[in-house]
Amino acid sequence: MREFICINCPLGCNLKVDDSDLSNIKVTGNTCKRGEKYGIDEVLNPKRMVTSSVKVINGKENVVSVKTKEAIPKALIFESLKLLKNLVLSAPVKIGDIVIKNILDTGVDFIATRNVDKE
Repeated sequence: MREFICINCPLGCNLKVDDSDLSNIKVTGNTCKRGEKYGIDEVLNPKRMVTSSVKVINGKENVVSVKTKEAIPKALIFESLKLLKNLVLSAPVKIGDIVIKNILDTGVDFIATRNVDKE
């Protein structure tokens, strides 16, 4: 039996996940189906959104915030951040611009989360 706090909504349900049989995982403590899915996913393939920042040249700001468009496997978080380490964007940058496409073959992109106008 594993315990998690669901992070899908502000309720923060206390989940109990019986993973003794991985082909029949049982989740209790959830108030909605999203909580059940979260509990199962946490056992089988935990994922997280990743946020960071990237250097910008010729812009009114020196950096732009970025995030993954969707959650990626937790095991790939640090490797995905390494892809951003030496990346430099040129202004202008617009919200939603793809910064890195298909991060580590996950099918998920890093996108800009704010606008940076050109100087």
